[in-house]
Amino acid sequence: FGMVLVFLNYLPKSKHLHIFLAFFNTYFARVKPRGEMDNMPAIMQEVKSMMGLSEESETAINLDEELPEFGAKDVMGLSWIDVLGAYSCTECGRCTAVCPANLTGKKLSPRKIMMDIRDRADEIYTKIESGDTQYAVDADKPLSKDNFDDGRSLFDYISREELHACTTCNACVEACPVLINPLEPILQMRRYEILTESAGPSDWLPLFNSIENSGAAWSMSIDREEWTKQG
Repeated sequence: FGMVLVFLNYLPKSKHLHIFLAFFNTYFARVKPRGEMDNMPAIMQEVKSMMGLSEESETAINLDEELPEFGAKDVMGLSWIDVLGAYSCTECGRCTAVCPANLTGKKLSPRKIMMDIRDRADEIYTKIESGDTQYAVDADKPLSKDNFDDGRSLFDYISREELHACTTCNACVEACPVLINPLEPILQMRRYEILTESAGPSDWLPLFNSIENSGAAWSMSIDREEWTKQG
């Protein structure tokens, strides 16, 4: 019994932690169809407004409210299941082995994405535990995840080139033996880049501009319902 207690105390700091966490990650794994993305209410409201489908009460904008931040810039912006997945990863490399972007010479490695999330989470935990006020947004308040800024983010670990290389094919999700979803943090970081920073690859911008200005991927202002009136 004593050896069991010793092992349980050793487990959280050992390389075997993923074996224990894999059970929880599998149990809480997403059961929705793979490839289905969650809609963002604020964006849905904007799209409805653009298409004339929203109610007047929905289109009212409160200018006093702070604009929402879309996607994830750092670990705190990810869901707890994404962080759990990073710590549950067995580093087997099956996800990277089937990734079409990686197989064609791109920089993307889903395995590295999860490792980077884990490393960044460890870095944040270590700095918060240090109690060093240089990492506090407000030095008068205790250092915590809500009062923390070290000037770094996940983008210091994961390059934009890696994020852009993902084809969202879900091959990595299918291959993972413990049902980790490397695609979700990639999508969240993309959303932050595109929607919050208004950045992104230059060859993507014409598409976004066309959707914003004409409501379609092509730069043609066409009434969506016009075809129904043609005899």
